[in-house]
Amino acid sequence: MVHQYKNNGYNIVLDVNSGMVHVVDDLAYDIIAMYEDNSRDHIIAAMVEKYSKPENMDLIIDESGAKNNFTDYMESLVRQISEIIDDIEQLKEDGNLFTEDVYENYIYDFKKRSTVVKALCLHIAHDCNLACKYCFAEEGEYKGRRALMSYEVGKQALDFLVANSGKRRNLEVDFFGGEPLMNFQVVKDLVLYGRELEKVHDKKFRFTLTTNGILLDDDIMEFANREMSNVVLSIDGRKDINDMMRPSRNGKGSYEIIMPKFQKFAESRNQDNYYVRGTFTRNNLDFSEDVKHLADLGFKQISVEPVVAPPEEPYALREEDLPVLFEEYDKLAKFIIERKREGKDFNFFHFMIDLSGGPCVAKRLSGCGSGTEYLAVAPWGDLYPCHQFVGMPEFLMGNVFEGVKRADIQEEFKQCNVYSKEKCKKCFAKFYCSGGCAANSYNCHGTINDCYDIGCELQKKRVECAIMIKAAEHDMMD
Repeated sequence: MVHQYKNNGYNIVLDVNSGMVHVVDDLAYDIIAMYEDNSRDHIIAAMVEKYSKPENMDLIIDESGAKNNFTDYMESLVRQISEIIDDIEQLKEDGNLFTEDVYENYIYDFKKRSTVVKALCLHIAHDCNLACKYCFAEEGEYKGRRALMSYEVGKQALDFLVANSGKRRNLEVDFFGGEPLMNFQVVKDLVLYGRELEKVHDKKFRFTLTTNGILLDDDIMEFANREMSNVVLSIDGRKDINDMMRPSRNGKGSYEIIMPKFQKFAESRNQDNYYVRGTFTRNNLDFSEDVKHLADLGFKQISVEPVVAPPEEPYALREEDLPVLFEEYDKLAKFIIERKREGKDFNFFHFMIDLSGGPCVAKRLSGCGSGTEYLAVAPWGDLYPCHQFVGMPEFLMGNVFEGVKRADIQEEFKQCNVYSKEKCKKCFAKFYCSGGCAANSYNCHGTINDCYDIGCELQKKRVECAIMIKAAEHDMMD
């Protein structure tokens, strides 16, 4: 499978199955588009017809760089077409273009793979001091009661992780909410307990934290800088946008409270191992301005993501918004290139892709590992496939004291991959998004084996922009 597109002056050809990216001229771009379904003679005739038109003749020049008379021009054109076809055939033979999908055969063994639990999302607090309008957790309650996780439950969760991690040494625990800093003493105690487990079981915990910043202070920053491998700082961008969707319980905005803290915190971490993470809605379709705002304030690690909401919500994204959003991603990609040229670059999470290696096969095919390698733990110890399923009785898998009781749920998630979803099979972005979010699929279609359609379209656009940025960066190096 080959995906071709034009972006910011680049003609880009992505060989989907190998991951190879080719940046080509107009002639090669057109030939590649015809290659699979046409004979050599037909391609030559079609290209001669197109590029012998007056408006295209200045696009083809001979080896000396000078335009010749029409006869010489046509001879040069035919020769270049033939050479490009030869190059395409060589690329195909070398496994760099029009490659076969080797993963579809591999998927049968993939489904039988043994898995271990590698990561837990600890819902340390089902409570929050903000009242974000788009919160899938219903202001921290998750369709249930407000609660704080006790140390005993958290301790058992870490024991469960170690016991179910097999021979895997590196484990991850994310302190999540609600707002986890509302239960910060338990966070500290669990980190200390985790460090003790490391010595006994030869494991290594990577602790992370997601916070809205309201309770952030110097002591918490110092602890986080010592113990947290990554911290996610929630803010939506410009003050009016953030305060519209992320008010406090009394209705006042949160921007003025959290922004100075976030700037200080980012600097204290040397602008690394953190993200300022925002959500854009129909209220700010010009979300690239929010990314620019955060970049101008000095943040180097930025993520602003599309809201996922029921269609009846006024802030929900609609299919008719897609052209505007595509344009916003294009604007943002060009802005990132400009900033890099100026030596003021920053990372935008959704444009960060690895074209040289990328994730392992299992991750390319199945994504985050929810329900199998990654589980969420409610404050009272119940286990769910991920944080977005918490509170849904149909996805209650067990608890940290008795273990996984619903092996059928675990098996369903284990079988979920890019080949179990009809929409993914022929999608060029499938090995970058790994089939998308299971929770978004379920919330939109009632099954984890479908896709959130608006999210898919935005993901494909982000992949295209990310590859274009890589092409531009390559040009900067030349």
